[in-house]
Amino acid sequence: MASNSAKWPYKAHSITIGRGIEYGMLDLMGGGWNNIVSGVIFAYLTLAQGFNPAIAGSIAAAGRIVDCIWNLFLGLITDNFYKTKLGQKFGRRHFFMALGLVLFACVFPLFWISSTSWVYYLVVYVAMEIIIAMMIVPWECLPTEMTRDYKQRTTLSGSRMVISATGTALVFLILAALKQANNPNAYLIAGIAWTVLFVIAIFISTAFTWERPLTEDFIKELDSRPKQSVGEVLKESLRGYADTFKNQAFRTHLAVYLLSFTGKDFYSTLLPTFIACCISGAGDSWPWTFQAMSILGIPMTIYCAKLMISHGPRFLFRLSYISILIAMVAYVAVWAMGIHNPFWIFLIVSIIYQCGRATLEFTPWNLFPFMPDVDYIMTRGDRAGLYASMMTFCRKSTGAIATWVAGILLEFTGYKADTMKSFDTTPHNVQVGIVLVFFLGTCILIAWALWLSRHIYLDRQTHGVLKAEIERLEEGGDKKDVSDEARKVAEELTGHPYEKLWPALDKNGRPIEQV
Repeated sequence: MASNSAKWPYKAHSITIGRGIEYGMLDLMGGGWNNIVSGVIFAYLTLAQGFNPAIAGSIAAAGRIVDCIWNLFLGLITDNFYKTKLGQKFGRRHFFMALGLVLFACVFPLFWISSTSWVYYLVVYVAMEIIIAMMIVPWECLPTEMTRDYKQRTTLSGSRMVISATGTALVFLILAALKQANNPNAYLIAGIAWTVLFVIAIFISTAFTWERPLTEDFIKELDSRPKQSVGEVLKESLRGYADTFKNQAFRTHLAVYLLSFTGKDFYSTLLPTFIACCISGAGDSWPWTFQAMSILGIPMTIYCAKLMISHGPRFLFRLSYISILIAMVAYVAVWAMGIHNPFWIFLIVSIIYQCGRATLEFTPWNLFPFMPDVDYIMTRGDRAGLYASMMTFCRKSTGAIATWVAGILLEFTGYKADTMKSFDTTPHNVQVGIVLVFFLGTCILIAWALWLSRHIYLDRQTHGVLKAEIERLEEGGDKKDVSDEARKVAEELTGHPYEKLWPALDKNGRPIEQV
């Protein structure tokens, strides 16, 4: 049995900025992979391999659906892996990270080998989603095991955003450089380069992190927790997911989050096709060069942190969505005017888009930590994990749907991936269809999110009022003594009459007549 004196993966170290970077390195792969899924795979399967867009979209969607289902079981598997000899020796989290690293190195390059079989790509892609989840899920559990200190956990988790943005930029920069060099094997070489880069990053996170030692006391604690079957976990998860929709602030937040991120998926999926088939004089490297402008997400994230404090989330949402809409109008205007070789115009437009995208990605997850407090006054329960799971599950689901729908819509335009690979080979009527799908698919979702963001009332000010009211109630204050301001804020955020909030508890500490 492991102890405090044991070696990796149980030997703890002090948490420093360097340790935070070592922990966050795995998100170089996480951020890079997410953008490969949304921005590269569809283009690779259509423009490079010639599969029709409906099939390409279905392959990407199938992998994401499998990923959603696999995640429901994976957490339960890793939680209980301490009972096995492998789990005791290599760690219940690190065993899967190490195994995933080996499998990833073997499987990931296979996707970039040319094949005429869509079944081949489907099988390899689904395998990749399973393997990557095998590393991501246990890795995300590590901050709670590496330290119990809030600031130290923040150091670990905070490094993810910058490293993830770096991974995104590197993915596109590598592919852009190869395309610029007119390398006929650009995707294969890029796939190998990504594999090497990601394997190094995964290894660093796996080798230089640790988990809570499996001492006798910890084993007793784990064994004392309620045992649930997979069916019970699934049933409880579905019930919990349904409960989150009773929270009005979260309903609005989730809708804005999903609409805007799905709109971003439409952009990433269709940008290469739009540029290749609709823009005169476009080079093969253009889509990846423009996507590599995501490197601006690093300084933009720092700037957004200041704006979040000074202006609040609604301002950031509006800034993001308006920037993206302006960029989309500019893209289509260039096409409509028939401008030849508009590289520098598109570069400026892409910078505007990428700044908006970075703001879009920053705001929801920085607003999210306030959300469980709204639930707390409704249920008196600590359910932050449930809300995080709901956001992640829905995000992966809509990501799958976006790529699938984009492929189907392109199919309806008459687009043929095997013959229409450039502006000169794409008929004008098909170009019109591609532009409409690219523009409307992105803009309708972003505009809808912009409209809904008007109803986001949770910010530092309203959260301060809510938090003060929760503290008053926790100290034994009477609900009848609530101030008019606290009542208004609580009802506005929860969507329920104040009288139904902060339910009484039974003798077992469970809420009575929960909303």
